[in-house]
Amino acid sequence: MPQQKRRRRNTSGQVRTSTHVAARAGVSTATVSRVFANPGSVSETLRQRVHQAARLLGYQPSRIARNLRIGTSTTVGVVVPDIQNPFFTGVVRGIDNVLQAAGYTLLLANSDDTLAREERMLSTLRAEGVAGIVLVPIAGRKGGYQQLFAPMLPLVAVDRAVAGLRVDLVTVANTEGSRRAVAHLTALGHREIALIGGPHQHSTASERQQGYELALREAGITVRQELIRRADFREAGGYAAMKALLSVSRPPTAVFVANDQMTLGALRAMHEAGRRIPEDIAVVSFDDMPLATSLNPPLTAVAQPVQEIGETAAELLLARITEPDRPVRHVVLETRLMIRASCGSKLKRSRVFRANA
Repeated sequence: MPQQKRRRRNTSGQVRTSTHVAARAGVSTATVSRVFANPGSVSETLRQRVHQAARLLGYQPSRIARNLRIGTSTTVGVVVPDIQNPFFTGVVRGIDNVLQAAGYTLLLANSDDTLAREERMLSTLRAEGVAGIVLVPIAGRKGGYQQLFAPMLPLVAVDRAVAGLRVDLVTVANTEGSRRAVAHLTALGHREIALIGGPHQHSTASERQQGYELALREAGITVRQELIRRADFREAGGYAAMKALLSVSRPPTAVFVANDQMTLGALRAMHEAGRRIPEDIAVVSFDDMPLATSLNPPLTAVAQPVQEIGETAAELLLARITEPDRPVRHVVLETRLMIRASCGSKLKRSRVFRANA
């Protein structure tokens, strides 16, 4: 196969190649290739000379060509449902911290929780020759993910478990974190507690509803189906769900919302309806959003170790790349209940309870 070269125009508009770099540095083109593909194979003096020539000429080596030459990639794909969601932004930050330290580059894609878009993103990343993928999967894909990863690519799933997808997985203690949050509301005397949950096909939504129902049963409270509304993990969905809850014959005195974006929508619906928080309705959210302490009143929330989720996922992926046949791992991280004024607790400052304590 002919040697591929990265052509880059300098300020004069002239195309520069590795041949120009070799001539400027007074070395062969093979030496230029070794400097960029395997720096340890040449002396420090030679390496500096080639890099200086490349800088002066405005030349950058081709990542794709390098991957073809050495048979490996140092690029990792990351696919999330919503890059505007602060939770996924924090996860990506954690992933990038670990990858950068290991010499890898991250390619980020947004699936928008759409099957067709997710499939297109995954196919594009595979075509780019990534070394592996960190994925927040969309449940409900017919035929599962196996056909998309045949032959199998190093893969780590984050946040959501998918039936039939046996890969490394990083989640949090969704059920226990939710149970503790709702138990706090029952301890404050609430008995009409609503749930704004996520899409039923997502494991996170199901687990958080399980925690909600478990806390009610432990308190001897009957689960009222009319106080359970499912939305889409988006702000608009939380808004619509809260409006529906406020219109039932016996409206809730407290609500547990299954993620931060839906919480923002629910708060807007309550404010529009003139409901005071927590005097008329207490609020607890799953996800401790960055603005939680700036809201009025400050928001009680189940905090996830967002950056640690991303770091753990990246570490699992690097381990999988190094040892493809290692046993599959499911890492479950701890959550914390951050108690603030929105739930009605009479506290002068926030208190923290570990969900697994």
